[in-house]
Amino acid sequence: MTEWGGVAGKRVVLTGGTNGIGLAAAIELARRGADLTLVARNEARAADAVRRISAVSAGRVPDVMLADLASQSSIRRLADELLARYPRIQVLVNNAGAIYARRQMSADGIELTWAVNHLAPFLLTTLLLDRLTASRPARIVTTSSGAHEGARIPFDDLNAERAWGGAGFTRYGETKLANILFTVELARRLEGTGVTANAFHPGFVATGFNRNNGVLMRLGMAITRPFARSPQKGAESLVWLVDAEDASQLNGAYIFDRRPVAPSPAAQNVEAARRLWQISEEQTGGPTSRLSSAGANPEP
Repeated sequence: MTEWGGVAGKRVVLTGGTNGIGLAAAIELARRGADLTLVARNEARAADAVRRISAVSAGRVPDVMLADLASQSSIRRLADELLARYPRIQVLVNNAGAIYARRQMSADGIELTWAVNHLAPFLLTTLLLDRLTASRPARIVTTSSGAHEGARIPFDDLNAERAWGGAGFTRYGETKLANILFTVELARRLEGTGVTANAFHPGFVATGFNRNNGVLMRLGMAITRPFARSPQKGAESLVWLVDAEDASQLNGAYIFDRRPVAPSPAAQNVEAARRLWQISEEQTGGPTSRLSSAGANPEP
């Protein structure tokens, strides 16, 4: 594989980069010379993030694209805009995620946690796969979580119609497991293309995550905050996966504190990974890339 040479001068598309570990990672990647594109839902938050990032980016002002990752039509428009604007995309970071205290549905009729945390990165990645492959060497990084431990993919209840446990925490864990299984199958399909796909666990991080779900959720986050790591610490593995030469050797790995670790047995189930891919294609309207239908070792 061609040497990576670090992130400087490379186009990095980052979802969820306006706060928390995403913003911390964006600031550090900008400091290292990346050409950033932030995908954001809130224009005011995006403007504030751009100001903070620009302060360290040596004149490289991040681009911003607005999109609602709960909407597949919005994701498709986003992908079209990215492809029209950038002849090369060397890094895609799927970092946006959410947890909901009550069951909600997206405009596409899909349970919202599943739509945002799993189907959004699946769809955006597959829509951009051909451009990433043409820009090789390239990297895809997806934010997962230790919350996947103990989870199973409810293949017979993907819309959570029968079960909604732990005020949404159970569902959140299922989507974080889906992130890892997606990465496992994506990595298999990308073998030999010059593109790698890896997932990571940031640890328990003190951010604004889960504070939009009522008083009890906010109280719980406030109580546990003293035990949390900083967004900068949580972002370290993300930055390492994007920038480090050593990460070129990894494909399909699950990273914690900048080193590969074993995820749960359910996250290593290759048959579940393939089944999830097929179902995800069905939920998003079918294959969107020549690679998304390929088996192992597709032609670059």
